[in-house]
Amino acid sequence: MNDSTTTASEQAMALVGRHYRLTDHYEVGREKIREFARALQDGHPAHRYEDAAAELGFDGLVAPATFSSIVLLLVQRKMFESVLTGYDLGQVLQTEQSIQVHRPIVAGDQLRCDSYIESFRQFGDKDFMVTKNVLTNQHKEVLQTAYSTAVAQTGVDLAPDLRATVEGVIMTGQSAADRSAAAATRTIDEDAGLVECFDEPAQPDSSDAPRTPRSIPAFEELSVGMALAPRTTLLTRGDLVNYAGVSGDSNPIHFSDLVASSAGLPNVVSHGLLTMGLGAGYLTSWLGDPAAVAKYAVRFAGFAPVPAAKASAIEFSGRVKELDPEHRAATIALSATSEGRKLFGRATATVLLR
Repeated sequence: MNDSTTTASEQAMALVGRHYRLTDHYEVGREKIREFARALQDGHPAHRYEDAAAELGFDGLVAPATFSSIVLLLVQRKMFESVLTGYDLGQVLQTEQSIQVHRPIVAGDQLRCDSYIESFRQFGDKDFMVTKNVLTNQHKEVLQTAYSTAVAQTGVDLAPDLRATVEGVIMTGQSAADRSAAAATRTIDEDAGLVECFDEPAQPDSSDAPRTPRSIPAFEELSVGMALAPRTTLLTRGDLVNYAGVSGDSNPIHFSDLVASSAGLPNVVSHGLLTMGLGAGYLTSWLGDPAAVAKYAVRFAGFAPVPAAKASAIEFSGRVKELDPEHRAATIALSATSEGRKLFGRATATVLLR
């Protein structure tokens, strides 16, 4: 490994066991919820209309289950800007994401995020880092607990001309050179957007009465092995650009053919978190209640290539894997494919039913 690779890996290893927090909150606006739902092609009325959200028992618009990815990506970006400056953001990918929903995110929430570096390991020329992220609101209520696994390729140096291309297309301020320069010139008192903390993590309030789901299917209507009706979703380059802007994911493999090919990809590909969000929308359209998803986890197995002038089709399907009569809950196994490629290695959701 070269010196920059060693430095990056050492930076990551030194963070295991440490706890960081965003220095400012993220305020959830109703227009942002609408924008995010549109980017996911999720037409549930509770994401758009207050009266529909009120019918489900909420004071404001309900955010899609993966809305938290906006804040998680913000934390990750701040991490790479301040304490993981040795990595090239263009070589960092999400490989696994899971969320446990304690309370739905609604318009007006002021989100705080605490990030705990759980583990780090190397496998060949790849570095894997797992973080636990706890989202709370202004009332100190725990909304979600999310686990993210990111992988960075570290053993390959980009050719000078290709590096120049990456530096030229990545979002201004996000290149490795820009981040290193910013870190080198930042004063000790300057806010980097992230601060190390040493207090105990917040815990969900177990005394809360569980919400009664408003699902379309009732628990008694399900059986193990039952299949959900499949659905096909189309993605264009415009959809990728829109999601990149709404979510804050500026990785150039989602818009630059040259960078995508340099990463060994057949074409520009969809965001993993976009396909995860589309899968959540597929699930909640069946449920009829976007707040009925209690857990959702995806291990990414492949990418959906999106040609420059043609829509790419993603086929979603699901089946009931397990039933829990005590909690009136079901575990749903989800599948997503594109041109015969599996996009999810494993995807499951725990849903609550009326």
